[in-house]
Amino acid sequence: MIRILISAGALTCAAAVAAGAFGAHGLQGRLSPRGLELWETAARYLVYGGLGTVAAGLAALHGGGRLLPWSAGLLLAGATVFAGTAFALSLGGPRWLGAVTPLGGTLMIAGFL
Repeated sequence: MIRILISAGALTCAAAVAAGAFGAHGLQGRLSPRGLELWETAARYLVYGGLGTVAAGLAALHGGGRLLPWSAGLLLAGATVFAGTAFALSLGGPRWLGAVTPLGGTLMIAGFL
């Protein structure tokens, strides 16, 4: 399970880099400045969550503590929810997603704690 979390964190980082590049090159001129800013924030937080997931997973793999897999899972879930809703909002998704985005941030905070 821990190795799966580490792999998922690494894939999350790769997705974040791809999303950031797509936002910088593919969405330039297609989104409003606010939309691009939101896209960039989503990509940045996706990287934070991915890196945190990898770090917590590696620490757990090397006997760092029994709560670390939970931390990695919370970070991964939080980054996915936060970034996913922020990406959708930047592309014109329904406004109610704005109420879901903070839940992802809260999961990430819990994971880092």
